[in-house]
Amino acid sequence: MTDNTATSGAMRIDVDLVRQLAEMLDATDLTEIEVEDGDRKIRIARKAAQVAAAPMQYAAPAPAAPVAAAAPAEIVASPVPSANAVKSPMVGTVYLSAEPGAKAFVTVGSQVAAGETLLIVEAMKVMNPIIAPSAGIVKAILVENGQPVEFDQPLVVVE
Repeated sequence: MTDNTATSGAMRIDVDLVRQLAEMLDATDLTEIEVEDGDRKIRIARKAAQVAAAPMQYAAPAPAAPVAAAAPAEIVASPVPSANAVKSPMVGTVYLSAEPGAKAFVTVGSQVAAGETLLIVEAMKVMNPIIAPSAGIVKAILVENGQPVEFDQPLVVVE
């Protein structure tokens, strides 16, 4: 086949898409990715041996951050009002500023207008701005710069 698709029963699989998803899985250290397109569903997951290694990387930095600064500990500890949380529309990597070293789009306590950029989620080398759905005050930032995020993961609480 020249169109890089294979058929399995009635389902057509885009081999290039599967490869891209597998590469994204490796690049973001996620354990699985699932994509739906109509009746078609593709799920890519890591083996159990690789999954066990990933939490070890994130376990060490987490205790160090609250010791260094008390404010981030409060931000992470207080995301109970997730009903007002802006959630990630995709799997990717979150960035709190437009470029390394630049000022963050928002900080806790910032006043934001509807449509204002809160952060960016990079997915497949495309920078996707995540905007405030309504005007309000940023109550919590639930992610860190450069952190991998999953679909529907709460990112920022705006009230």
